[in-house]
Amino acid sequence: MTPSEGARAGTGRELEMLDSLLALGGLVLLRDSVEWEGRSLLKALVKKSALCGEQVHILGCEVSEEEFREGFDSDINNRLVYHDFFRDPLNWSKTEEAFPGGPLGALRAMCKRTDPVPVSDSSSVGKVSVLGLLHEELHGPGPVGALSSLAQTEVTLGGTMGQASAHILCRRPRQRPTDQTQWFSILPDFSLDLQEGPSVESQPYSDPHIPPVDPTTHLTFNLHLSKKEREARDSLILPFQFSSEKQQALLRPRPGQATSHIFYEPDAYDDLDQEDPDDDLDI
Repeated sequence: MTPSEGARAGTGRELEMLDSLLALGGLVLLRDSVEWEGRSLLKALVKKSALCGEQVHILGCEVSEEEFREGFDSDINNRLVYHDFFRDPLNWSKTEEAFPGGPLGALRAMCKRTDPVPVSDSSSVGKVSVLGLLHEELHGPGPVGALSSLAQTEVTLGGTMGQASAHILCRRPRQRPTDQTQWFSILPDFSLDLQEGPSVESQPYSDPHIPPVDPTTHLTFNLHLSKKEREARDSLILPFQFSSEKQQALLRPRPGQATSHIFYEPDAYDDLDQEDPDDDLDI
């Protein structure tokens, strides 16, 4: 089924967003947060792909297979192939053997198969789409930047006034990036319901001519350090820091420096046999 046929198969405005995300293939990276979760949108995309007759491979390393399949009917679940990295995370070692660079290396290899095809060849078969869910609050800028550079489409989840939104950034070769914002809700059966965004009247008004209030203005203590205070902080050696000077002092005591000795007198019950140190264990 081509992307255009898949779009025509869907009925209703709620399928437009899912169709557009899956239409051109490539890596679609969903970026969520604690406030706005993205697993429901991921499962909506998985359901849409399965309904188009595609076989969907799930590399699950966050939740169990049972939890991920929950909410799908038997027809959808029959098209899912679940690779369980949740109970046995060491399965990533197999990925490391097949793809140098670990998970990111595997993702790069998969993305090479997802390069957008020319419009004249849009009916070709065998194109692969990769969907990824990234909890960016749990990762540093390095992994987040690496995944972002691989993605052809980034969906950043957010919202306001209790309504969820998806800011969609699309990158295509030799084209300027495009972006749009969709407001939506996920139904219990993982169908998508597109909605109108919050009205202008319901959003908090902010006058661009009034400078924002600095929350640190009226604090009773100072949050900033002067140059002299910063230098003093950086030069301070804490007691638990093992500096090179302390190491040299311990390894090479100076003349006249007091040294410590340990004197041990064996007890009458200390029956030590160097040839059988475990003799007292009766084994």
